Amino acid sequence: MKQPIRILLVDDQALFREGLRILLTAQPDFEVVAEASNGEEALRQAAVHRPDVVLMDLRMPVLDGVSATRRLHELYPSTHVIALTTFDEDEFIFEGLRAGAYGYLLKDVPSQKLYEAIYAANRGEYFLMPSVTARVMAEFSRLPRSQPVQVPPNQSPLSEREKQIIKMVALGASNKEIAEQLVIAEGTVKNHLSNIFDKLEVRDRMQAVIRSKELGII
Repeated sequence: MKQPIRILLVDDQALFREGLRILLTAQPDFEVVAEASNGEEALRQAAVHRPDVVLMDLRMPVLDGVSATRRLHELYPSTHVIALTTFDEDEFIFEGLRAGAYGYLLKDVPSQKLYEAIYAANRGEYFLMPSVTARVMAEFSRLPRSQPVQVPPNQSPLSEREKQIIKMVALGASNKEIAEQLVIAEGTVKNHLSNIFDKLEVRDRMQAVIRSKELGII
């Protein structure tokens, strides 16, 4: 039998945690193993329960979510954090991702998107809403390159279909959404992504998007 994804909820609002727990425990693939009201408590709970995924608010007392995410990333690399917050400012987005978060969602996100983010984080994949992805890519575009990548004109390591898929990933589309838009099986999307990762010599979606940007593919 498939083991459920073990989740730790971290938020200083007890009512929000309660609603989130009710929402998630209604899904057979999820198990809420613990809750915490601040980052310090989250570290203690993570040490005891070793969750697969942590849903982390960013602004909390005692120890904030960014600092807690950074510590969790260092101490438990197999535990993947998703920032789930009310703050839509670039400062919070970039700090959360730099700290090691695998996703960044606002608290008004549709439940289905939250489920997709949890599945993605559990697989070690990044999950960002399209608006966040666009801002991350815009920030990346402004960064200077130490050594510009030299790619022969009209040449790319990716096929046309793979280019199409990585462009959709850059816009924040999930595997399911890509499959629906391209009218192909979700397993086929996964196979294409695996090939993309191999060709670009990266390990996840975010790195693939960044590498594709460097190569001028997107």
